[in-house]
Amino acid sequence: MEKQQFEAWREVVEPALQSKVDEFHLLGYERVTDQEVWECLMYQLRKSKEFMHLNQFVNHLLSLKPQIYMNWLTIQSYQEPTDWFRDFES
Repeated sequence: MEKQQFEAWREVVEPALQSKVDEFHLLGYERVTDQEVWECLMYQLRKSKEFMHLNQFVNHLLSLKPQIYMNWLTIQSYQEPTDWFRDFES
């Protein structure tokens, strides 16, 4: 089976992506960016085996819940290397 070409749709779905970011901002998640929402969506769909049409992809994007985004953000924070002592260096 061919790999999905979601990246090719990035520009096409930009209005829906921005709409989702605006929704999160209205819900109080002011620091959400379109890049983070995109990466979260890619993470959610990484194991998708069936071919997905553009309308199904947009549906996944628009139905992304804040809880899913926050869980993804938490996982990302644990996976990134952190310099715990950066602020204490002279």
